[in-house]
Parts: sequence; C-alpha cells; structure tokens
Amino acid sequence: METFEPAYLSLHRQGLLKQRAETALELLSDCRLCPRDCGVNRREGKTGFCKTGYRAKVADFHGHFGEEAPLSGRGGSGTIFLSSCNLLCSFCQNDEISHGNAGREVTAEGLAEMMISLERRGCHNINFVSPTHVAPQIIAGVNRAAEMGLTSPLVYNTGGYDLPETISLLEGIFDIYMPDFKFWDNAWAKHFCRAPDYRERAQGAILKMHRQVGDLITDRRGIARRGLLVRHLVLPNDVAGTREIMEFLAQRVSQNTYVNIMDQYRPCAQAWEEPAISRRISAGEYAAALKAAREAGVTRLEGLPRG
Repeated sequence: METFEPAYLSLHRQGLLKQRAETALELLSDCRLCPRDCGVNRREGKTGFCKTGYRAKVADFHGHFGEEAPLSGRGGSGTIFLSSCNLLCSFCQNDEISHGNAGREVTAEGLAEMMISLERRGCHNINFVSPTHVAPQIIAGVNRAAEMGLTSPLVYNTGGYDLPETISLLEGIFDIYMPDFKFWDNAWAKHFCRAPDYRERAQGAILKMHRQVGDLITDRRGIARRGLLVRHLVLPNDVAGTREIMEFLAQRVSQNTYVNIMDQYRPCAQAWEEPAISRRISAGEYAAALKAAREAGVTRLEGLPRG
C-alpha cells in the first residue's frame, strides 16, 4: 500500500506551520507578495492592484472533474476559486471573479472548513485557483485545516506572475505547483495584462517551484502526489509564443515536465476588441503547438494525440 504524506503535516507537527502563517500575514502590512510591488497596508484594509484587503475572498468551491487527469481522477479536484487576481488578463474567461472580484470574505477558519468539506467529499486534493495575492491567508487556513485533520495534498494553481520570495514562503506546504506560462513575448503580456516583465517572472517562479518539488509524481491510480505541472493556453496567431516556452521548459526545467497544452481558448471579456485574439484557435494552430512541444523535447504532454 502506497503512503504519501503531504509536506505541510510535518511542518504542522513541529509547530512551524503556525509560525509560517504568522510571518506571512505580517507581510500584508507592506504588501509586496507579487511583482506588482504595491506596498499597501492590507492589514488595515488598504487595497492595491488585486483589490483585496486583509481577508481572502472566495467565489466558489466544489469538486472539479475538468482539471488535468492526475488532479481530477475519479474523485475530482477540490477546487477553491479565489476572488480577484494579481494578473487580470483582459481576455479572462472568469472575468466576473477576477476583474469583478465577485465572492465573499472568509476567515482562516472558513477556508479550513472548505478544505475539510472537499476532502470529505472524496476529492483527491485541495486546489487553490489564483492564490498569489492571498498566499498568507491560505497558509493560515491550511494551518487551521491541519489542526482539523486535513491530509490531502495542496495545489497552487497560479497564473505564473509570482516572486521567488513568495514561492519560498510556500516551501514545505504545497506539494503540487500548477503555474500557467502564458506569454513569451513581454510586449503581449504588457498589452493584455499590464505585466511587461511576465516572461522573466514566470521563468523564475517555475524554476523555483521545480527545485522545491521536482517532476510530477503520481500514485498507482495516476493521481498526482507531488511535483510540477505547467499549463499553457494556445492563443491565436501564436500570441502565446508556444515554441519558445516549450524550449524553456525542456532545456531549463526538465524534459519530464508535465505540460498541459490547452486548446480551449475562446474570446471573452475585452478579447473581442483585439484583432490578434478575437477568435478561437484553429485545429492547425493546436497541432502546431503540440508539434512544437515534441520538437522542443517535452515528453509528458496531456491530450497528445495517439498514433
């Protein structure tokens, strides 16, 4: 019988998880958790780019069966959709949650209760969507959930616009990192996300994540237990820069990086006003993206056609 213990349980037994939460929450007094570098005092309710004060907000939580196969399995991924975001892409498919900040404020206790509820429903993991701007609040929630008996692995499901220093705060807490790598060309990142340094930030964060958890490891059922899983959304007219991103992953991270090359882009929010991305991708564009990944040397691709 395989046994996999999430890393945070060791920190919890040593009393270090509570200390980590307290340290992380103090950082909200002069918030520089992400590259936006706002410097506002969120402990006093001030807000910066992410429009989020001291408490995290949650739009929804449920078992999700549409995530990557190693996350969804048969029991689903226990997904917690956090309100707002530190990236705010102009074409976001969850515009009401990210830009509209829809949701309700929750305490650490409230977050913990959601985690416990998802675990009791049989979900394979607890999956935090858009967590970067509320990482301290999540750590506090995980500490309380560990006190309540949580034993599921945690997934950090991020847009990739992260700082290595924040990822260091999460070491020993998250076993599974799932960042996006959205753009190679910073001109597009600046245009669509006001993030002119996106490529460098995503590279640094992904390298740090991989150093912490390594390549994706699954159990005998194929369920993810630890490691890195990278998402890449193919955009029309090669706006995303797929080939260059795949070469970075294969050459700088690992050829064994688990990559989901996603074909579900559709114009949302302000995308209809942008000629470069105002349509869905073609079958040919998706095939070219898969070919680029194979040629770059990436060996673990979700959805790769057989034969």
